[in-house]
Amino acid sequence: MDNLAGGYKAILADVVHFTVPKAEALERMAELEALTKTYGGIAVVKTIQRREKPDYVTFVGSGKLEEIIESAKTTGANVLIINDLLKPGQLFRLEEALEPYKMKVWDRVDLILHIFDRHATSAEAKLEIELARLRHIGPRIYNMGAQLGRQRGGTGTRGGAGEGNTEKMKRHLKERERTIVKKLEMYESGRAEHRKSRVRAGLKTVALVGYTNAGKTALLNALTKRKELSADKLFATLDTRVGEMYLPDLGGSALLSDTIGFIRDLPPSLIKAFQSTLSEAVHADLILHVIDASDPKLDLKRAVVEEILASLGLKDRSTILVYNKCDLLPKRSKTRPIGSLAPLGMTDGICVSAITKDGLPTLKEKIAVMLR
Repeated sequence: MDNLAGGYKAILADVVHFTVPKAEALERMAELEALTKTYGGIAVVKTIQRREKPDYVTFVGSGKLEEIIESAKTTGANVLIINDLLKPGQLFRLEEALEPYKMKVWDRVDLILHIFDRHATSAEAKLEIELARLRHIGPRIYNMGAQLGRQRGGTGTRGGAGEGNTEKMKRHLKERERTIVKKLEMYESGRAEHRKSRVRAGLKTVALVGYTNAGKTALLNALTKRKELSADKLFATLDTRVGEMYLPDLGGSALLSDTIGFIRDLPPSLIKAFQSTLSEAVHADLILHVIDASDPKLDLKRAVVEEILASLGLKDRSTILVYNKCDLLPKRSKTRPIGSLAPLGMTDGICVSAITKDGLPTLKEKIAVMLR
């Protein structure tokens, strides 16, 4: 856990191609700023650079790096956050350049992992975050010996101090990763037994998925009468929550589960680290894909979620699109009542409000029909 939590000033930097529209570039930066705010920091400088491709050495290039250093001097910034995945060598050079100014360097995944650290409560979620972090920093450790060897003018031979320490660290990380994987397998084994019990009892399962901050937890609370934390921030939920949802048209109940929200540009290794938590969705009879109806970028975010679901083998799973937060839409845009087909051309789902409870009876009716 980093000691900057709750009190840091960040310089946010992004590199986009010349062909990326201005609106999209600003949206990318807005999401990075939202992540920064979720962790408890403030963005004192935001810079978007247009290049054919990121600089191989420092990602941002020497000229932009000088600008960042000057901004750090004038603003007192103590962390540079790059809105992308940094290569080990790029991170090394940036840290080397900014170390005299007491600045840390994070990439987008570093920031997300720091947020995960703060929000995880269960032992399993904490283990999954540690596994994700190990897999993220592993390539950096592997690269360190070579970097130190070049700094000393050598080739990083096995006898060198840099490589010797690096090899020890690599072995330690590999051993720790194996230990965590075994513990997570035990959790998954227990969950598999629970699933067998549900099948024997004839219980159907429904999983909530969606882009982070789409209102999944609020919807879980509204449908099951649970009282879980529901916050207007990214990644408010990391642990799997399960509640019982009564369905009158089914003449009984189904189990509804909520888990981590998705976000764009997550590397496959990070998604893989959370597979045990996501197993509730993987094995569910029905998926509710929750979408923030008031979000102007809902199409993009819907596509992100669908891509991740496909990577989990859920592309063809029975799914209901649930447009949440319809109470926030301008009244003139509601061509149909809440609870019927969604407005604004969203004719492929059901429009609801987890806050006002409008549309929930219609949603339950649809769930019952799908589960039959």
